[in-house]
Amino acid sequence: MLTRKPKGLSFRSRAMPHAKLKMSRTPLPKAPTGIDGLDEVTGGGLPKGRTTLVCGSAGCGKTLLAMEFLVHGALEYGEPGVCMEFEEATDKLAANVGSLGLNLSELVKRKKLLVDHVRIERNEIEETGEYNLEGLFIRLSHAVRTIKAKRVVLDSVESLFAGLTDAAILRAELRRLFRWLDDHKLTAIVTGERGNNGTLTRHGLEEYLADCVILLDHRVNEQISTRRLRIVKYRGTAHGTDEYPYMIDEDGLSVLPITSLALAHKATTARVSTGVIGLDEMLGGKGFYRGSSVLVSGTAGTGKSSIAAKFASAACGRGESCLYFAFEESPNQIVRNMRSVGVDFEPWIKKGLLQFHAVRPTSTGLEGHLVSMQKLVKRLRPSVVVVDPITSIVSVSGIYGVKSMLTRLVDFLKVQQITSMFTNLTFGRNREERTEEGISSLMDTWLVLSDAERNGPRTRGLYVVKSRGMAHSRELRELVVSGKGVDLGTVMTGEGLAPTVAG
Repeated sequence: MLTRKPKGLSFRSRAMPHAKLKMSRTPLPKAPTGIDGLDEVTGGGLPKGRTTLVCGSAGCGKTLLAMEFLVHGALEYGEPGVCMEFEEATDKLAANVGSLGLNLSELVKRKKLLVDHVRIERNEIEETGEYNLEGLFIRLSHAVRTIKAKRVVLDSVESLFAGLTDAAILRAELRRLFRWLDDHKLTAIVTGERGNNGTLTRHGLEEYLADCVILLDHRVNEQISTRRLRIVKYRGTAHGTDEYPYMIDEDGLSVLPITSLALAHKATTARVSTGVIGLDEMLGGKGFYRGSSVLVSGTAGTGKSSIAAKFASAACGRGESCLYFAFEESPNQIVRNMRSVGVDFEPWIKKGLLQFHAVRPTSTGLEGHLVSMQKLVKRLRPSVVVVDPITSIVSVSGIYGVKSMLTRLVDFLKVQQITSMFTNLTFGRNREERTEEGISSLMDTWLVLSDAERNGPRTRGLYVVKSRGMAHSRELRELVVSGKGVDLGTVMTGEGLAPTVAG
């Protein structure tokens, strides 16, 4: 049986226009923190006019992060701040952060900052059903008006509710607190201790109310202390979601994201000499690209440090500065040893062209090494950097951690247009083309040194595995290391001389 289609209905909707709707994107306003690396991870800072929760266990740096947020806001962004402190006395807080270069007293005198210690005694809180935060709101509102504050820190929030066990009252007052901060358009940080039952905070409610949640984690693995930061959530904007190393030192807190995530660093066609005439010839007669990264790997005794020393000395000979990171030998030992291969570092040290930074790899965690290396590079601004060897850093952390650190370091040096050389020790026979850290793919040029028997005596050899962007020799050349210096000899042929390529 046929039925008639009701009037007004059609298979094509008349309500939908054929033209495409234009979408407009409104970026979320953000307040820069001024903390190295944190603004990069958050995509510009914390949500402006909203509340951020900073949580973590004792000693992870919650208060320091919050105070740096206030200080940088007052000094660099013209936004005065108020700190409501519920645990530490004002003078004690000022002394603690003063050791890291934050002068709270001066900012208070200039009315750029107001610090108020609110003492809360547990036995003074009675659960009568009338408990509320009206007194705090009045006190906080007065402080904000006094200095026309734009930023607020509440440290630490669980102290406000130390005497409450009624979950309904607790939940209601927490909501009122966050709503009050939002209604007054204050960019706020609320710090909280991590809970014992898997929650981010002791009450397990603050993380749901805050627009942004930052988790700080201080952990110890194999007796080495490491710190990690993670953005758990950030409403209304894209943000980094990985765990990022962060460091607390004499300059405060700094986060270590991977620099230049877009791989947008410049690439030049300028060349720099390797310091070894024969090696320059293997690389088209001109050497490495300036600003590139070079890996020199091989077994013990194959001449890796000698190649690095010639490279550093050649840079100084051109009048360029070199920063040499050593993880196995002292500077005096390196200077003495390199004299035996015709490299005299003394003139360059006296002229200030060559500077050493020698520490044991176990002296600090990976992020500690990375921070100190970046700070030295920024302060000294060298043209060339040598890291000898990267293998020693493996003892500090696992392979993944080392690769993550070296990725950050290599990328940082490339952004600065600094030519870098890394030496890497390989173990066992036929393993010259394996790097335990898996960082060969990061390098622009990879040199492999070998040690094999040739008609009786053992002979060193060198060949270029890769050198991006340039024609280069693939021949295995004899590496001659003597009191006269370092150079390349004849082409080596014969079974067993060339290193085996690892799959």
